[in-house]
Amino acid sequence: MWKQAYQFCGQVFFLWCIYWLGNQAAAVLHMPIPGNVLGMVLLFLLLAAGVVKVEQLELAGGFLLRHITFFFIPIAVGLMNWADLFYQHALALTVTIVVSAVAAFWVAGFVFQRLQGRNRT
Repeated sequence: MWKQAYQFCGQVFFLWCIYWLGNQAAAVLHMPIPGNVLGMVLLFLLLAAGVVKVEQLELAGGFLLRHITFFFIPIAVGLMNWADLFYQHALALTVTIVVSAVAAFWVAGFVFQRLQGRNRT
């Protein structure tokens, strides 16, 4: 039991370090990209290069993914303060959300079809 607890804490600490490095990189490089996004890119690169194995982060990653909706509660509550702004720009927000969702679906489908075609040959 203690071994698993230590592994979990170590994995969470590692993920936090990646997050912190992303924030530091964004601040130092004055990039218009949020630090947490840079952290995710860094984690992806580490995983893709094989420096970090999925198994090394599976315990903490699985826990965080199972409880991801819990982390959106503060954001949802905070958005309630912006209700007037949402009502003022409802049409623009709706069009933006619909167009971006359709574009995301189209790109995902296009990439999937290209990858499927590549695997068949």
